[in-house]
Amino acid sequence: MQVHEALKRASSFLKEQGREPQAAEILLRHHLNVTRTKLFQILRDDLSDETGVSFMKDIEKHAKGIPVQHLTGEEQFYGRPFRVNENVLIPRPETEELVAVVLEKIEEQFSGKKEIRVVDVGTGSGAIAVTLALEAPQLSVSAIDISDDALSVAEENAGILGANVTFYQSDLLRSFIERGIKADVIVANPPYISDSDISCLDPLVKDYEPYLALSGGNDGFGIYRRLIAQIPCVIGNHGIVGFEVGIGQSTEVAAMLRNKLPNTAEISIQEDINGKDRIVIAVL
Repeated sequence: MQVHEALKRASSFLKEQGREPQAAEILLRHHLNVTRTKLFQILRDDLSDETGVSFMKDIEKHAKGIPVQHLTGEEQFYGRPFRVNENVLIPRPETEELVAVVLEKIEEQFSGKKEIRVVDVGTGSGAIAVTLALEAPQLSVSAIDISDDALSVAEENAGILGANVTFYQSDLLRSFIERGIKADVIVANPPYISDSDISCLDPLVKDYEPYLALSGGNDGFGIYRRLIAQIPCVIGNHGIVGFEVGIGQSTEVAAMLRNKLPNTAEISIQEDINGKDRIVIAVL
């Protein structure tokens, strides 16, 4: 069987099973260890029986609900490959936009400052913290997660990608408060799905991504309430807070920040590339 035949067969099968047919290309590139450009160059080449069998096994696994990223072991974020597994949330494109906005605000508010202390709360795979550290090496970046398993993944990603990030095991900002550690920038993409809605999620998400990374409590705002209550104990007099929020949550999260931060804080809601209110920024 030639490469293009295997790709067509797998794509059609996934479509029949209600999955995105584009996943076939991602999995085939993974098994052949080639770039997208190289794949197009070898479409008429023969596919070895061994590769064909292993490829189709993964296609069947994805059809049954296993995320492609768990089969390949990675996901792209800000142009870099991040290791992922069942212990961390798979990074999403929307979170790249949060990183871009935070970097823009840091440049705007702290231009010329020698040490800028940033903390990523609920780091998961480390995508936000590692990206901030690599995109802006002048930052002193810390990352927090309550899960030791998630921290292991994040530390691995920082090591592979060469990012200087300090990691803490903590329930939100508790360890920072106990140690008296301050930050200039607090960024987070916390769990924001209500417990009742989790059962309605795509099986690719609800059955394979960690519950801790999904559950925002009864109404989806539980983690925001706890985190925002802690922020005044950690953030400096001049600081930035950046959150990703779920669709329809921005106004409520902005109101929580207004209630806890000084009256002089400037709070704004920003749309993502799809025109959805997904980013809330506070500048003190």
